[in-house]
Amino acid sequence: MSAAALAGTPASLDRLRSADLPLGLQAAAITATALLTGLLAQAEIQVYLWEVPLTLQTVAVYGSGLLLGRRNGALAMGLYLLLGLVLPFYAGGASGAAHLVGPSAGYLLAFPLVSFLVGDLTERRRTFGRSILALAAGSALLFACGVTVLHVVAGHETWGESVVNGWLRFVPWDLAKITLAGAGYAIARRLSGEA
Repeated sequence: MSAAALAGTPASLDRLRSADLPLGLQAAAITATALLTGLLAQAEIQVYLWEVPLTLQTVAVYGSGLLLGRRNGALAMGLYLLLGLVLPFYAGGASGAAHLVGPSAGYLLAFPLVSFLVGDLTERRRTFGRSILALAAGSALLFACGVTVLHVVAGHETWGESVVNGWLRFVPWDLAKITLAGAGYAIARRLSGEA
């Protein structure tokens, strides 16, 4: 990584985060990100007796905050949730409002908040290290919301059961997604003209 990358020099990719970007391009980026999230949600592994499936959609959630910034990233995730009400965009091709009150509801409803947080934490500095820290904070928020709702919806007897079922099982998988999103963003910034 170059010295400029370490200093967080703006790359042309960072224009996607700019409020000065034409509205049509902002809308296209928001829509494309929502569609990508829906596509990655189809990469689902449902493990026997797990209430929440493993998916790749959170790579797009994390990436939306990095690429689009706090406002447009959150809008992209809000659009994803709306599209999933009528289109097969949720994990495994599911759709409908029932998913916003089921075991995965806390995770889904946290997507706009996570994207906003990641975008906000990387607003001034976009180094690889800063991105990873922002993604880790986003992950903590995602799982806090997810575990809280899972505890209520799944009727677990203890919070410990909810933490194991809704967070600890997912830690290795989520660490890989954080690394993928952070590294992908760093590489994309470099390729887009950061020197």
